[in-house]
Amino acid sequence: MSAFWKIAVIGSGPAGFYATGELFRQQSWSFKVDMFDRLPTPYGLVRGGVAPDHQKIKSVAKIYNRIAENKDFRFFGNVEFGKDIFRSDILEFYDLVIYAVGSPSDRSLKIPGEELPGSHSATEFVAWYNGHPDFSEHKFNLSAKNVFVIGMGNVALDVARILAKTPDELSKTDIADYALEKFYESKIENIWLVGRRGPLQAAFTPVEVREFLELKNADVMVEGGTLQLDVESQRFIETTASKDTKKNYEILKEISKNNKYKKKKRVHFLFLSSPIEILGSKCVEKIRLVRNVLVKRDDGTIYPKATGDFMEENADLIFRSIGYHGNPLPEIPFDQNSGTIPNECGQIIDKRKDKLLRTREYVTGWIKRGPTGVIGTNKQDAVETVNRMLKTIIQEKLKPMEQNDNSVFESLLKERNVDFVSFEDWKLLDEYEINNGNSQDRPRIKVTSIERILEIIQEKKRK
Repeated sequence: MSAFWKIAVIGSGPAGFYATGELFRQQSWSFKVDMFDRLPTPYGLVRGGVAPDHQKIKSVAKIYNRIAENKDFRFFGNVEFGKDIFRSDILEFYDLVIYAVGSPSDRSLKIPGEELPGSHSATEFVAWYNGHPDFSEHKFNLSAKNVFVIGMGNVALDVARILAKTPDELSKTDIADYALEKFYESKIENIWLVGRRGPLQAAFTPVEVREFLELKNADVMVEGGTLQLDVESQRFIETTASKDTKKNYEILKEISKNNKYKKKKRVHFLFLSSPIEILGSKCVEKIRLVRNVLVKRDDGTIYPKATGDFMEENADLIFRSIGYHGNPLPEIPFDQNSGTIPNECGQIIDKRKDKLLRTREYVTGWIKRGPTGVIGTNKQDAVETVNRMLKTIIQEKLKPMEQNDNSVFESLLKERNVDFVSFEDWKLLDEYEINNGNSQDRPRIKVTSIERILEIIQEKKRK
């Protein structure tokens, strides 16, 4: 096809970049892609969510860099959908759009006391120590002695591991400077990881849990005999459990063998327990939990059932990490229960119009399928969405709109006084952060203020 299609991608995280890469991979099609993000920096959770001590995972950004170097790609950072640009703008200037905005909110525990000072979402804490501009002013009481992390996914384990590490270990990462200063003041002694189900149902990966065996300044233990399997769990691990589940269980058994506790901090794995109340007069003081047993439903699935066995523990700081939740976008259908945009294989469904499919609007990533999988999962997700887009173009006999000057949208943003950041601009900031990091033997030192980011870019451009 000789004519090119103009595509807008809203969101510059892994989902947005994999979708863009898949578009450019279509050799018989011509695409020009403009990517928008409300932050001036790209890469989404790779920059703002991946733990600072997991630099190898962050190296996936090299793939996104290569995609961004395509001559038909443009990045517009510091441009917010619904504030700076709108659906009407996108549909006027672009043939098709892919929303890849992720799931930035967190799920609530829905228990009494959750609103007390000292009770936070893991989402906030992770964004804070990663230098996300929206969270750089948040405060967390790291002088606390007892910390509870509710959840057993990789994010929960990230939070517990970061809390358990020494400041010297963290000082060689790209953790935000202000967070590193607070970790030097930390008085944390006990870190509890709480899961409502058993060890075989834990959502973390073997790589994540194995790291707890390597902590320099923290002992790790499994509490309450929760590694003892009931009949159904034993049958499950012998017959249908995945390799990762079996590895997790073996690592947890290895952890449970340790009975020599000499280190300053302790990490406690507590399975089959659910928080039911957070207690305190003016801030978090205690947490009340109930013990669970696993029960088999008629359909064969296993769920945790509360017993009459309760426990109450001192708690100064609590993080909930029980899942992410998407936020609605203006004029875009949204399912509040699932926190996703309704879609069929990535094509948006308009529920208000007899569930008609929107021929020009698509979705990918967590906002499409929910917050599941790892970074690489977004690649296959993007393939499905792009394939659906191409199929719809052919079936509906869509035609690309009349070609317009490539600078038209730039002019629109300038008219609205939007101080947008190009990918070339981002590379100036990237170089600045890396050079500052090199001076301290760190991967980078992040700039955590949008105002300061824009200042640095302008300073570098003037040179």
